[in-house]
Amino acid sequence: MKFSKNIVAISIVFTAILATSNQTSEAQQKAVIGFRLMPTVSSIHMRNSSGGEVNGTAVMGFGIGGLLGLNFSEHIAIQGEIIYSSISQKYKDLNTEHRINLRYVNIPLFLSLNTGRYKPVNFNVVAGPQLGISAGSKVYTTGTDSAHAVLALRKGDLGFAYGAGLDFGINHKKTARIGIGFRGVFGLFDVSNTSNNNDTNSYYIVDRTKIETYSIYAGLSLLF
Repeated sequence: MKFSKNIVAISIVFTAILATSNQTSEAQQKAVIGFRLMPTVSSIHMRNSSGGEVNGTAVMGFGIGGLLGLNFSEHIAIQGEIIYSSISQKYKDLNTEHRINLRYVNIPLFLSLNTGRYKPVNFNVVAGPQLGISAGSKVYTTGTDSAHAVLALRKGDLGFAYGAGLDFGINHKKTARIGIGFRGVFGLFDVSNTSNNNDTNSYYIVDRTKIETYSIYAGLSLLF
């Protein structure tokens, strides 16, 4: 929640600046398209065979995707993205190591506030909802497992995404841009699915958890 409060505070400052500006930017009603690579780590609450909660160790995952946005002015835009993400978490329980791998197609929709879309350097902050669609999940077990770990998740997730970044114009018109930044997402709902009854020799490895992810990104975008 601390991150979201910071985003709200920055958004208020941006809005105040824009309200006092009488300039009309040449970037109005122009679009942006691009792609990104996003190394990602995650926070997922897991359980061991005794039913106790375990803080897993994050394993570096990845994300890759595209974006499409519409600039209402040089400072305000909306931006939609489609991102394929693969995230992992692992922990050790006695002589057994478990690692879960979750794959999602994430679709965030952002309000984007910018210092200047067509400036040589543009600082931006984004915030908005994100829909996640499960693209498969799997648990890997190494060692002797006295009980069978079951990974059962819901098909979808809904979260709040936020972030900040810098983009740099690399051509004369500043329409081709390289971007770097940070992106965080925290889930709003429990993604575990414990509706089926397990036998006495199995247990749910993920139970009552909201997924959080943290990414850095690098990519290329074109304004047109």
